[in-house]
Amino acid sequence: MLHDYIISLGDNALILGQRLGEWCGHGPALETDMAMTNISLDLFGMTRSYFQYAAEVEGKGRTEDDIAFLRNEREYKNVQLVEQPNGNFADTIARQFFFDAWHYLFLQELAKSSDAQLAAIAAKSIKEVKYHLRFSSQWVLRLGDGTEISHEKMQNAVNDLWMFTEELVTSTDLEKEMADKGIGVDVSQLKTAYYEKLESILREATLEIPQKQWMQQGGKSGIHTEYLGHLLSEMQYLQRVHPGATW
Repeated sequence: MLHDYIISLGDNALILGQRLGEWCGHGPALETDMAMTNISLDLFGMTRSYFQYAAEVEGKGRTEDDIAFLRNEREYKNVQLVEQPNGNFADTIARQFFFDAWHYLFLQELAKSSDAQLAAIAAKSIKEVKYHLRFSSQWVLRLGDGTEISHEKMQNAVNDLWMFTEELVTSTDLEKEMADKGIGVDVSQLKTAYYEKLESILREATLEIPQKQWMQQGGKSGIHTEYLGHLLSEMQYLQRVHPGATW
C-alpha cells in the first residue's frame, strides 16, 4: 500500500515535468522559457525522491528509472490534469496554476506525515512549489487582466481545464487509508481551501469562474486520456529501444 501511494505522488510530478520540458526552447520569452524549464527540473527532482523511496520500500531491486520508464499506461496513477497537452501558453499556465494551488496545500499536509521520509520530501519540495505557485498565479493575472486577446485565451484555458480540477481533491480508498494511518493526506479535506484559492486568483484576473460541469475522474485508477499514451511513447522511447542504457 505504501509503495503504491508513493508512486502515485511521483507520477503527478513526473508527467507534469515531462509536459513542461516540452516547452524548453519554445517559451514566449527567454526568462519564461528558463522558468518553466526550472520548474520541470524541480518536478523531476521530486519524482526521483519519491521513486527512490518507493524502490526501497518495494525491496525488489528496482531503481527509480525502472519505475519511471518501464511501466504500461494503466500503471501510471497521475491525475488526468497533468497529462493534458501544452496547447498555447495560456493553456499551459492554467494547467500549472490548477496543479500548483493544490500541490502547495497538499505538501503542507504531507510535511506532517508520520513517515519521516515522506515528511522530509514534502518539507524540501514545498519551498520550490511556493515559487511554482507564485509564477503560475502571476501569469494568470497578467493574461487574464491583460489585452483582450490574452484575456480570451486565458478564459478559454480555464474553461477547458476546469473539469480536471476535482480529481485533485477527490480521495481514493488508498489515500483515505494512508491518511487514516497518519502517513498520507485525505485530499478531500483540501477541497474548500483549494477552490477558494482558485476563485480568488481568477476573480482578481477578471476571469469568470466556470459553471458547475461534469468533472473528469479516473487518472488515479489508471484510466487516462489519449494524451498520456503519446507522452509515454516519447518519454520511454530510449529506454525501450536500448534497455538499461547508461550515459
